[in-house]
Amino acid sequence: MQDALIHHIQKFVQLESHEIDVLESCLGLSQIKKKEHVLQEGQICNTMYFVVKGCMRQYIINSKGTEQTLQFGIENWWITDYLSYHNHVPSHFYIQAVETTDVIAIEKSVLDSLLIQIPKLEKYFRIVAQKAFGAAQMRIKFLFTMSAEERYNHFKNLQPDFVQRVPQYMLASYLDFSAEFMSKIRAGKV
Repeated sequence: MQDALIHHIQKFVQLESHEIDVLESCLGLSQIKKKEHVLQEGQICNTMYFVVKGCMRQYIINSKGTEQTLQFGIENWWITDYLSYHNHVPSHFYIQAVETTDVIAIEKSVLDSLLIQIPKLEKYFRIVAQKAFGAAQMRIKFLFTMSAEERYNHFKNLQPDFVQRVPQYMLASYLDFSAEFMSKIRAGKV
């Protein structure tokens, strides 16, 4: 299972065999059960999660008490609360397994040590952060410029398998509309 992360890293930087050995010696696989939380609002996030198999989500609970999904993490994606992780401050988010999920969890102290031992990983994590930031920017653009129906159709065309994988209320909250509206869109009543 560590091979998935090594393969992902090798897409962006080439590691020597001794660097792979060091990295593998620090990695462990964990399984997070469906609906289990790895982070709750108010906790300090000390872990980054690389999704090997499964799906996780980051969400908030808004002022109306409704869950609002901000991000999904599927295979070969990282998920964490970056501000809490890097600044050691309480999180504003929840991170939960949508499906039973296999992850490689890297604690901040371990990653800090790895970045010293394997400087190439700095480039890898910079690229990962840039890709995540770019994806967040595009999501904001779509929220501001597309109708709810356009957002759904765009997402469905971009990620057809994913639309079937996650509960519809989570997908609706990610696309910023109600589960009832999602039902209307899917039924062609919009």
